[in-house]
Amino acid sequence: MGTSQKPPRITMTPAARRALEAAGRLFYERGIHAVGVDLIAAEAGVTKKTLYDRFGSKEQIVVEYLADRDERWRAFLAPYLDAVRPSPAAGVLAVFDASRAWSAQHSGKGCSMVNAHAEISDPSHPAYAIITAQKEWMLALFTDLVQAAAPGRADRLGRALMLLHEGALVAHGLGIFPDPIGQARDEARTLLAAAGVRP
Repeated sequence: MGTSQKPPRITMTPAARRALEAAGRLFYERGIHAVGVDLIAAEAGVTKKTLYDRFGSKEQIVVEYLADRDERWRAFLAPYLDAVRPSPAAGVLAVFDASRAWSAQHSGKGCSMVNAHAEISDPSHPAYAIITAQKEWMLALFTDLVQAAAPGRADRLGRALMLLHEGALVAHGLGIFPDPIGQARDEARTLLAAAGVRP
């Protein structure tokens, strides 16, 4: 596991929230580097000065965008997991079910963290810690879900499940074949069964 220190967050005012919503939409659709502060301000209906007063920098807007996506994903996932506890296999499959639904609603271009990492690969960038911490959390989630059922193999199984999950998210964003997350779910079920982890 990494030990990334998460950057500080700001307190959201209504103007900051509007700006963040505009920035999030633009960053996801066009890419982080392609979107400037002027465009975010215009889309949000705020002045550039207001944007800098609230966020301080474009880097902080990126931090807030990615942290907000992560928080919303975790909140979206929680009821899927709650509905199947304490079954390890059902919990794992629920993650894929949630990802499938989330991607259909919010992520037509693939995972925002993976996309952001393609643009932000410098560990000194404050948003880098948000990206890596989100993926570390996903790995820990898969590992924790199978820990009780396969304690001696939980680390290896957790990594394999994450590889399936992340590959499916990338394939979804590329749109090369239909329903990659559904197929990854099927492969996860097969992997779990082979490891003796059954619903």
